[in-house]
Amino acid sequence: MAAGLALVPLLGMGLWQNGMRRFVRQLPPLACLLFPAVFVLPYLLVTLPRHCFHIWWFLLYTELPVAVGLLLALAAHLDPEQKGHWLDATVLVSLGLAADLRWFEAAWPPRLVAMNKLLLLDAGLYGFHLVRCLHGTGLDLRWRLSDWKTGIREFCFYAPMAILMGLAIGFLHLHRQPERPWLLPLAWIYTYLLIALPEEIFFRGWIQNLLERRTGRTTALMLTAVLFGLSHFNKRAAHFNWRYVLLAALAGVFYGRAWRARRRIPASAITHALVDAVWGAFLQ
Repeated sequence: MAAGLALVPLLGMGLWQNGMRRFVRQLPPLACLLFPAVFVLPYLLVTLPRHCFHIWWFLLYTELPVAVGLLLALAAHLDPEQKGHWLDATVLVSLGLAADLRWFEAAWPPRLVAMNKLLLLDAGLYGFHLVRCLHGTGLDLRWRLSDWKTGIREFCFYAPMAILMGLAIGFLHLHRQPERPWLLPLAWIYTYLLIALPEEIFFRGWIQNLLERRTGRTTALMLTAVLFGLSHFNKRAAHFNWRYVLLAALAGVFYGRAWRARRRIPASAITHALVDAVWGAFLQ
């Protein structure tokens, strides 16, 4: 139930965004800003039955989405043309650091820390899509044939370079055959929903989208790729993992290309999920 509730904003924004915007616009201004406090419900559903509820975490998950909405409401007022404002950057940096540095993961029982990223995503979705009404993100979860063509094309461009580079620097190692190959489709779906979509919304739909308005398409693509690479600095290592950063930054170029081809989150998420699924199955 907690996972389902945490996914409601993502699925709702990806399938019925216009309807959700109409609903929010009908609310009184104060109610509009306070409404995202309901995103704390998954925290309650997880922690109360396990007797690990803490009032400070409850207040954090209640107030954070409200603060994000307030900042982005102010950004919408100060920057109606959506050229990008320092308040947008403040929200993005705060959410990004909270996720990458795992500031809030202590709030959750072991093996359920992924809920933290979903709640941070929910706060951003409400703020950027329903309060800020940021355009050009490409958040439409209904697949199109063009999404698959673009996503698979960029995967085919990236994979040979990444495999050769990864093997050369000793980061990747080939497996002769995947364990339990019948689970690969399920692994891809899991990766697409819980890893690829959230990261692509954050890096491509929000960061690259906003950077393009200030720096242009190419610079925005490269800057976002570098930021995406740096966000992996502490993955699979106790210290700065430069190999992971290098390959992730290269991947970010092709994820960004997939997104900007038709400005569609599903296209870059397909590339992203393919990379992660193939890596997990055949490389390590």
